[in-house]
Amino acid sequence: MAEKFREQTVIIRQEEISYGIYSMWLKTDKIAEKAKPGQFLSIYCHEGSRLLPRPISICEIDQEDRAVRIVYRVAGKGTEELSGMRTGGSLEVVGPLGNGFPLKGKKAFLIGGGIGIPPILQLAKELQCEKQIILGYRDSLFLHKEFKKQGNVYVATEDGSYGIEGNVMDAIRENGLDAEIIYACGPTPMLRAVKAYAKEKDIECWVSLEERMACGIGACLACVCKSKERDSHTNVNNKRICKEGPVFRAEEVAF
Repeated sequence: MAEKFREQTVIIRQEEISYGIYSMWLKTDKIAEKAKPGQFLSIYCHEGSRLLPRPISICEIDQEDRAVRIVYRVAGKGTEELSGMRTGGSLEVVGPLGNGFPLKGKKAFLIGGGIGIPPILQLAKELQCEKQIILGYRDSLFLHKEFKKQGNVYVATEDGSYGIEGNVMDAIRENGLDAEIIYACGPTPMLRAVKAYAKEKDIECWVSLEERMACGIGACLACVCKSKERDSHTNVNNKRICKEGPVFRAEEVAF
């Protein structure tokens, strides 16, 4: 079982990097040392009425300075509270949680859509292979400059304001791209399309599933998805996204 820690972290820096999208660096003790690409944190709000933590994917890891970066969208009261916090503030955090992406040396697609883009950044930094990074946005861009330092970047926007008009699959096809392995994180419709493409092309594919989580440690069974194999914990065909995931081999799960 991967090590996890409950820490009182300190906010090093926070900024709004796109409309409603915030970047926050947190100073940690052990979390940054143990974190892997694709894992997530459970972050507790200060407001006492919000008892459950907010699960937020890790965007970047700075082991030297013992810091982790999260990039999140304001989507409710909890993330709205986080967006109002400033440098020097503290947050109670549990992590790193879940299983991350396997690092393989194959020619890779790194595909991110919307708020599923941030977890792909640390993966791009750690993979030692030819990387083709495909990013899908609704309209305004974020993190694309950081990705350009890690490999060739192809962008698709729904409104056509930047890159190709359409989605990540349109970007792959219109640029004539190919790969030996796919890593993807984003909304369910995008992941379904990526999974189907990988099956059609017989490409190894790993996906990170997003789901509302409660305990974050696999105990409450609030974040299960259908699986090909029977789960030893529940004795049914389920996988716990917070525990066995959030990263899965695409053919192992149904979504």
